[in-house]
Amino acid sequence: MSSSLSGRTVLVTGATSGIGYETARRLAERGATVLLHGRTPEEAQAATDRLVATAGVDGARLRPLAADFVRLEEVESLAHAVVREHPRLDVLVNNAAIAAPERHTLTADGNEISFQVNFLAHYLLTTMLEPALTSDPGGRVVNVSSALHRTGAIQWNDPQRVRRYSRLAAYAQSQLALTVFAADPRVTAVSVDPGVCETGLLPLYGHEGAPAAEGAGHVVRLCDPATEIVNGAYYDRSARVAPAIAATEERTVKRLNKLADLLVGHTA
Repeated sequence: MSSSLSGRTVLVTGATSGIGYETARRLAERGATVLLHGRTPEEAQAATDRLVATAGVDGARLRPLAADFVRLEEVESLAHAVVREHPRLDVLVNNAAIAAPERHTLTADGNEISFQVNFLAHYLLTTMLEPALTSDPGGRVVNVSSALHRTGAIQWNDPQRVRRYSRLAAYAQSQLALTVFAADPRVTAVSVDPGVCETGLLPLYGHEGAPAAEGAGHVVRLCDPATEIVNGAYYDRSARVAPAIAATEERTVKRLNKLADLLVGHTA
């Protein structure tokens, strides 16, 4: 195992299960300090304890952190805590995701829930962590996206999909937005579809998936400074492929930033 990650600090969102958990495990095994994000302090601590107990990971390299992405104020608190405690962050893995529910659901912030959890929360977190993230060569953001982003469209006039809701369309929109966001010039970022894996999102894709550890391998490779990346690149597992056309349009990136700034209550 290469140890090129020792001395590096990585924040993984949604690290309490599935690909996020396996990504945290592999990064810690390779010497990184992993900030392990969970929805609640209890979930983050339990995942940390499990890594120490079952994977033999050194507990000194793990920091449990909590924020429920359904509440943007919790995302802000998370960002402040990270900047305060880890002013130099090498990698941010935007992995937390939920399947859009059957019924149209708005968060307390007024956003369609999968759009907020899968994209807006990560948009807010990334922009707030920008000062910590960009200070070092090899620093980067890895967005865990999905091939379903290709089927998505951003409903500019109704991003909350109040008028017409379908869970697959809502989920695809959230993944497309996350993929478009990787082309934002403010930080170096890439997107990766880790493949269909046995995680909580599996029902959206079908009945069978690869082990989550396999998907995590593709994410970890992109976290490694030895892997050279190009801003906005999109990977299907380990192969770099072209994303949806929208994700390469400067105009779309700018328009999305404007929309996201408005929805998270920040002005660019």
